[in-house]
Amino acid sequence: MAERNNSPLSIRGLCKYYEGFHLEDVTFSLEKGTITGFIGRNGAGKTTTLNAVLSFIAPTKGQVRFFGLDMASHAEEIKQKTGFVSAGMTYYTMKKLKTITKVNASFYPQWDDRAYRRYMTRFGLDGNKTPAALSNGMKIKYALALALSHGAELLILDEPTSGLDPVSREELIEIFLSLRDEGKTILFSTHITSDLEKCADRMIFLRRGQIAADRPYRDFAADYRIAECVGEVPADIQEKSLGACRTRDGATVLLRGVDAPAGSRVPTLDEIMIHLEKEEGQ
Repeated sequence: MAERNNSPLSIRGLCKYYEGFHLEDVTFSLEKGTITGFIGRNGAGKTTTLNAVLSFIAPTKGQVRFFGLDMASHAEEIKQKTGFVSAGMTYYTMKKLKTITKVNASFYPQWDDRAYRRYMTRFGLDGNKTPAALSNGMKIKYALALALSHGAELLILDEPTSGLDPVSREELIEIFLSLRDEGKTILFSTHITSDLEKCADRMIFLRRGQIAADRPYRDFAADYRIAECVGEVPADIQEKSLGACRTRDGATVLLRGVDAPAGSRVPTLDEIMIHLEKEEGQ
């Protein structure tokens, strides 16, 4: 996808080298007002990418720009317009939310109290409660309320629905969609691909430290088919297989849509990722 100077997040040639693992030439730009799913198995490099983007670690090389701006010279402006939300975020468990909010607001010159009150009401949050009294889903909503109250236009979400029950996950997906409708841009890193099937406009698939696919969601899903084989997998299907998984009665085989036999079906995102990771030699 072509880079735009006003892209909320543009990454070019991002690399991070560790012993035994290389993040290599990660390049993409986000479009304003979209949700981009960022997927890959554990160890693929998703967290390393996010940590480098957010300056939690120094990349070996590469360029990261927010809204066309470089972090080194525009850190305060970028911080104001960007929010990070993770399932692993922690707060002082026995402090009231309103106390935590007051401290948080002091770091943002453009903090908007009216917006904060609006989001607290919208998300059903009570400022007199403590983090210890909140469910995991409500903690994510509180983190979103904080980010949105300082004017975040870009939300970077790291496994925000991890560990949540299906109802709580559905509530958050609806919130993400409504935020997208308001023009917010979301980078949604997760291993729960069924959540992305409900909301993602685009998919970026990271595999062994490199981008293996970057496509609009509908195109990404339409690229593949699953052939369900009973007994031995026919030779012509084996020849064109992108990955196979054993089943009780035979195997499921991932194929390009153009190579799929009659009767093949559309796979889920989970099935695409699992079968590609099962590709011969992996």
